[in-house]
Amino acid sequence: MARLEIKRKLTARSDRVKAVDIHPTEPWLLSSLFSGQVHVWNYQTQTLVKTFEVTELPVRTAKFVARKQWVITGSDDMYIRVFNYNTMKKVKVVEAHTDYLRSLAVHPSQPYVLSSSDDMTIKLWDWDKNWHNLMVFEGHSHYVMMIVFNPKDPNTFASASLDRTVKVWGLNSSNPYFTLEGHDKGVNCVDYMVDGDKPYLVSGADDRLVKVWDYQNKTCVATLEGHTNNVSAVCFHPELPFIISGSEDGSLRIWNSSTYRSEKVLNYTMERIWSLGHLRGSHCLAAGYDQGAVLLKFGREEPSYSMDSTGKIAWAKHNEIVSVNIKNAAEDSTPDGERLTLATKDLGTTEVYPRYLRHSPNGRFIAVCGDGEFIIYTALAWRNKSFGTGQEFVWDSTGGYAVRDGTGKIKIFKNFKESKALRPDFTPEGIFGGHLLGVKTSKFVNFYSWEGQLVRKIDVVPKQVIWSEGGEFVVVTTETAFFILAYNAAAVNAAFALGKPVPDEGYEQAFEVVHDVSERVRAGKWIGDCFIYTNSQNRLNYCIGGQIVTIAHLDRTLYLLGYVPRDNRVYLVDKNLAVVSYKLHLSVINYQIAILRKNIEQAEQLLPKIPRDQYTRIAQFLEARGFLPQALAVSTEPDHKFDLAVQLGELEVAHAMAQELKQDHRWKQLGELAMSQCRLDLAETCLWNASDIPGLLLLYSSLGNAPGMQKLAGYAREKGENNVAFVCYLLLNRVDDCLELLCSTGRVPEAAFMARTYAPSRVSDIVKRWRQELASINQKAAEALADPFEYENLFPDLQWALKAEELCRKFNSETKPARLYTPMISRYNEGYNIINELKQLASTVTELPTEDAMALFMIPEESSPAPTETNATTVTKTEEELDAEAEALAMAALEAEERQAALTTSPTTSEIETPTTVTASPATTSTPTTETSTPTPTPQPEVPELEPEPEPTDS
Repeated sequence: MARLEIKRKLTARSDRVKAVDIHPTEPWLLSSLFSGQVHVWNYQTQTLVKTFEVTELPVRTAKFVARKQWVITGSDDMYIRVFNYNTMKKVKVVEAHTDYLRSLAVHPSQPYVLSSSDDMTIKLWDWDKNWHNLMVFEGHSHYVMMIVFNPKDPNTFASASLDRTVKVWGLNSSNPYFTLEGHDKGVNCVDYMVDGDKPYLVSGADDRLVKVWDYQNKTCVATLEGHTNNVSAVCFHPELPFIISGSEDGSLRIWNSSTYRSEKVLNYTMERIWSLGHLRGSHCLAAGYDQGAVLLKFGREEPSYSMDSTGKIAWAKHNEIVSVNIKNAAEDSTPDGERLTLATKDLGTTEVYPRYLRHSPNGRFIAVCGDGEFIIYTALAWRNKSFGTGQEFVWDSTGGYAVRDGTGKIKIFKNFKESKALRPDFTPEGIFGGHLLGVKTSKFVNFYSWEGQLVRKIDVVPKQVIWSEGGEFVVVTTETAFFILAYNAAAVNAAFALGKPVPDEGYEQAFEVVHDVSERVRAGKWIGDCFIYTNSQNRLNYCIGGQIVTIAHLDRTLYLLGYVPRDNRVYLVDKNLAVVSYKLHLSVINYQIAILRKNIEQAEQLLPKIPRDQYTRIAQFLEARGFLPQALAVSTEPDHKFDLAVQLGELEVAHAMAQELKQDHRWKQLGELAMSQCRLDLAETCLWNASDIPGLLLLYSSLGNAPGMQKLAGYAREKGENNVAFVCYLLLNRVDDCLELLCSTGRVPEAAFMARTYAPSRVSDIVKRWRQELASINQKAAEALADPFEYENLFPDLQWALKAEELCRKFNSETKPARLYTPMISRYNEGYNIINELKQLASTVTELPTEDAMALFMIPEESSPAPTETNATTVTKTEEELDAEAEALAMAALEAEERQAALTTSPTTSEIETPTTVTASPATTSTPTTETSTPTPTPQPEVPELEPEPEPTDS
C-alpha cells in the first residue's frame, strides 16, 4: 500500500467538530460544532462560505439534503432545525426528543429523516407531511449514538448504542430485526459497505476495537486492533477497498477491507477524532477533530483498465478483474457518446490491490501493479505467469518488461527472466516503456535502449511517454503541453556500432522535435502516424501533421481505451467503467497520412473509400495543408465550399454556393470579389441579393447608370433608406422628388431651403406647408415665415432665379454623358455666377434671348454629340478619339469665355446671394450670386420681423 496516494484538500481550523458531511454536487464540507454553530467550507477555494447560528448548545449532528437545498441539524436542546442553505433562512424547527440528539440519517430517495437520541429511541420523520413523526423505534437500553441507512436496501437501517450492541431495523416495524453483540463496551459508530457484494457492517466502540459483521449470517467476520483509545468513527470507503476508523487517540487508520491488515496510519495533530463523512461516487473523506476538520482525497479517480489491439478490455473492481469484449459493438446502433451495452465476464481476482493494469504488446498477458508488487497473468485463463516486487511496471515493444523497485534500481526482464539491472546516478521517480526505456527525475528524462545504453537525455519532466507502433514517433506529455518527437533509430544504431563512449547527454541526433502543442493530454494512443488523445478540456482530438482535429466534445471526464480499426471506432471509459465510443474512419486517417507524405496518387485511390459525410473533414485538412483546389473539389459543405471558391477566385462556384446559402454577408463577400475582377454585372447581382443599398449607390454613381440609380431610389425609399434615396434623386436632377421626399419625412424646413436654392417656383407651396406644421407649435413663429411671392421685395432677383430654374429644367430634360461636363470644370471652380451671366445678356428677364441663355449652361450645341443613355456599356469610341474630342471641346469653351469677357465689364456693385436653381451635374454645382443696385424705397406691407436668412450653401 506504499503507493496509496492520500492528499489533504482542506484543513479547516475551528472549535470541536462533532459531525461532518460532504455535498454531492457543490465543493462544500459541512461541519457542526460543539459551540452551537454550523460551518460550510468551500474546499476548492479553502474559504468559509456559510455560517449558521443554530443554538448555544452543542450541535452533535448535521446533514446536507441537496434535493431540498437544506441543512438539517440536531443539537443538545433536543430540537431538529432545518435551514435553506441558499437563503440562510430557518425553514422548520421540530421538538424531536427528550434528551440530546446524537445522529441524523437522510433516506436516499424518500422524504424521510431518522433521528437518534440519548432518550434511547429512534424516530422516523416525514418532511412532506410537515415533519410528522411516522414511527418510534425502541429496543436499545442506552444512548443511541449513531444510525445509518443500508445503501443496498434503504428500507433497513442499523443503529449503534452504548448498550454494546448494533441493531438492524426495518422502516415497517418498530422492533429490531436482529442484534449484533460482540463489543465489550459501548458502540459509538456503525456503517454499511457501500460497494461490492458482501453484506457487511463495520462498527467501532469504546473497547478500542473495530469489528466487521456479516449481517446476513449475523456473525463477526473480523476484529481490527490498533487504536489506543475509544473508536469514535468508522466507515467503509465508498469507492476503494478500505475501512477507515477514527479514534480519540487522534489517529486515522486505513485497513484493507479484503485482508483486514492495517495499511496506513494518519495523524494530523488536531487531537481527538469525533466523526467521519464520505460520499458515494467520490474518493473524498472528511474527518472532524477537536481543533477543526480535514478533507482527504484517496487515490485517483481514474479506473484501472487496459484494452488490447483487438478490443478486449480488462478492468479492476477492487480486487476483482472483469473482462469485456467489444467485438459486437460495431453492430450496435448506440449513438456516439452513449453508453454501450456490453456483456462482462469475471476473469478472477488478484492478490494485490490494482493500481493499474497493462496488456502486453501482443495481448497475451496482463500485468497488475499495486501494493508495491506486480503480478503477470495470462489474459485468457487468468493464470499467474510471473510476479515480483516493484513500485512501477512497464512493457517494452517486444514483450519484455522493466520494474522499478523502492531503492531506485531498475530491473530489465527478457522472457520473464532478469537480464539487466540499471542503477542510475540519480534517483528515478518514474519509468516509461515502449521502444526505449524512459527514466525520469524531477528535472529531466533519460532514454535507454533495452540493453541499458543511454540514448538521449531530454530536459523535460514528462507525465507520459507514448510510442507509435513502429517506433518512428514518440509523444512526451507534460503538465501544460505535449511534444511529438521523431526517433532516428538508424542514427542511434550507427553510433552504437562505432563502439565509442556515449556522451553524457546521449546522442543529439536521436530525436527531432516535430510538433509542439499547448494542450494537456490525459491519455493518448497512436494510429499509424496519427496521435489520438483526450485533453484536460474534455475533448477527444487527434493530431496529424501538426493539425488538431476535434472528434467530439465530452460531457464528462473519459479515459481513452484505444482504437479498433475493425470497427472504425475510438473507445473510452469513465470512472464508473461505462464504455462509450465515437466513429473515426480508418480510411480518413490513411488518406491524411498519404497527403502528409505527399503521395497524391495513393490519396486519390483512397478517396472513394471514404464516406461522403467525412468529406468536409477531409476538405478542412486539405485546406490546412495548402491543397485548396483539391479541398474545393472534395468539400460538400456549402459554407466551406464558398470560402474555398472565394480564396481561389472561382466566381461561378462561389455564385452557385451563395445562391444556395442565401446569406447577405456571403453575397457582399462575393460582390467585393466580383468588383476586384471587374465582373460588374455579377457585382450588381450580388449587391441586390445582399440588399447592400450603399454599395449599389457607389456602383451606379461610379458607372453613371441612370436607370439603375432610378431603380435604387425607389428601392431605398421602400426600405426606409431615405438618405440614399435623396442622393439618387439629386444625382438624377429630380429636384421635385427630393423636395417631396423631404416633406414626406417631416423635413419641411429643409425642403423650403432647398427649394429656395434649386426650385424657387416651389417655395410658396412648401412655405405654406411649413406654416401649417409650425402653427401647431408656435403661431407667432409660423406668421413670421415670408412667402417670396407675397413679399417679393424681400427676395431680390427672384424673377431672375425663376428664369434660371426654367432654363435648368429645360437643360436637364435629357440625360447627358458625364464626359461632356469635363471642359466646364475650371469655369465653375472660379465662382461662376449664372444670374450675373444672364444679366450680361439682357437688362430684364423678359428681354433675355433663350438660345444665348442656354449656351451659358453648356458648350455650344453644335459641338455636343447626340444625347445617349448614360451607361458604361454604351460607349463605343476609342480612348484616343474621346481624348481628342474632349480637348477640342475644352478649347472651344475657353475661346467662348474670352470673347464674352471682352464684351462685358466687371460688376461694380456688391453681389447679393439669391436663390436660383442649379443642375445636379458637376458643371452647375456652385452657389449662384447676382449683381443688383440698391432698390428705391417703396411702401411695404407690415410683416413680422424676420431673422436674418441663411445664405444658400454650395450644391
